[in-house]
Order: sequence, then structure tokens, then C-alpha cells
Amino acid sequence: MKMHQDLNQGRNQFTGYGEGHVLINRERYEGSLIVTADEIASWDVASFEDLSTDDFARLLDWRPEVVLLGTGERQRFAHPRLSAALAAAGVGLETMSTQAVCRTFNILVAEDRRALAALLP
Repeated sequence: MKMHQDLNQGRNQFTGYGEGHVLINRERYEGSLIVTADEIASWDVASFEDLSTDDFARLLDWRPEVVLLGTGERQRFAHPRLSAALAAAGVGLETMSTQAVCRTFNILVAEDRRALAALLP
């Protein structure tokens, strides 16, 4: 699905998504990603089942206010012990389908929130 929205100049926004990919600023990306308003990085997590405490702890390097975990086509919840580092740092965690993360991220970035999208394939 293509998303039509004005791009915030100099900021990352999801402009579309489909099976196995997302579009960020109209550029196609596949695989696990970390996306902030200013950066796009690969996330070294192969699948939902491979998530570890270290994977969540590393997200703190980006100093997010909230982490949006995109778990693919359907919403899946990671065990709370995996994301304990986020909770200890006062960082919110919202888990949703990847499509929902794309829409929510764009809203939060438009509000100048320090959102981080952590997307799984």
C-alpha cells in the first residue's frame, strides 16, 4: 500500500509498505531495520524468535522516547524480560504490526517526538 503524505523536509517517513518491504522516503528497504527521524540502519535480528535482551538494549543507543516494534503482518508480543532495559530507562515500547508502525511513526515524527521504529521481516 502506498501512503500519501507530505514529507517533512530532512526527516525519514514511511511512504509505503508491502509484503516483505517498506518504503522510506520513497526508497525500498527489506529485512530488519531501525528507523529514526534522522537515521536508517539494519537491525541484526533475523526473526521474532531471535529477539534477545541485547537487541532491545542496543536500541537505547539512539536515545528514543518511544520504540515502535513492528512484528510483521501480525502483532506479536515479546516477553517483558527481553525489553526490561527499555523500561528501566523510561522508554516506552509499543508493539504492533509493521503496517501500524509505519502509520504511527509518521504521526510521532510529525509531532517532533523521538520515535524509533524497530522492524522485523
